[in-house]
Amino acid sequence: MNIQQLEYIIAVDNYRHFSKAAEASFVTQPTLSMMIQKLEEELGVKIFDRSQLPVHPTEIGKRIIDQARVAVAQVNQIKEVVQEEKGIIKGVFRLGIIPTISPYLLPRLMQVHSENKYDIRIVISELTTDQILQGLSTDSLDGGILATPLKEPAIREHPIYYERFYAYVSPLEKALFVKTSLDESDLTAARLWLLDEVHCFRTQILHLCNLRKRRNGNQQSIFSYEAGSIDTLINIVDKNDGLTVIPEMALSNLSETQMKNVRPFKNSTPVREVSLITRKEFYRERLLNIILEEVKTAVPGSLQDEALKKYVVPL
Repeated sequence: MNIQQLEYIIAVDNYRHFSKAAEASFVTQPTLSMMIQKLEEELGVKIFDRSQLPVHPTEIGKRIIDQARVAVAQVNQIKEVVQEEKGIIKGVFRLGIIPTISPYLLPRLMQVHSENKYDIRIVISELTTDQILQGLSTDSLDGGILATPLKEPAIREHPIYYERFYAYVSPLEKALFVKTSLDESDLTAARLWLLDEVHCFRTQILHLCNLRKRRNGNQQSIFSYEAGSIDTLINIVDKNDGLTVIPEMALSNLSETQMKNVRPFKNSTPVREVSLITRKEFYRERLLNIILEEVKTAVPGSLQDEALKKYVVPL
């Protein structure tokens, strides 16, 4: 078994076609096929089911390929670590960001990164938390920015900022709108608009509601529609009754009129912790520190108060 063979099975998995994988690997198809066949013979298993078009890995093949991605990534990191030791910090950092953070963080982050002029290319994908974790495990991502703590043993978490939650209330909710601040119980007193189930932000809001629901014994439905983005929720509340919950960084996108609909929570400070996560085996510390510093520069200093950590709402 050698690294080249592992690179070939990864290529076939990526392209699901031996000829295209060979072309991308700059070898002939017979050479690539022979090397993969030798690996299968050495391991005593079939990695690919060649009877299917496009080609698919077998069940054991999927596990082998996942491990191959990790092994190849670690070998590449050895080269990159040596470069960093020589003072050469360059390359690509593949970053996943969840949708409830990206609209507010990315514009400023890209500006900061452009101004710094590092020889680093950040490739960004907007993904769910589960997709980011999958990307890290298969080495299709180097890092992710999302809500934590995740308590994943294979992941390193680097907390960046702590973001308060605010209620966004329709003027049609007259009993709530006249209040200068809301209690958690107010979230179940009117129609609550939420994100759909793939978003961890939704889970945190449900935790806010459920804590109060259990105390009150109120089992009624607390939402009537699931939206795909926070901006959609805001637009829904603008044109209907009810309320929603938005993160602090979303406030910067609101108009003067919309800011009149924002209410803080009283008797509590619900917060989400946002971190940059990597695999525990990610050793390019200097590159990672550059990315971390750029993200922190892109975030208002008021959100980087570690004292808010004790108010983090569970995921």
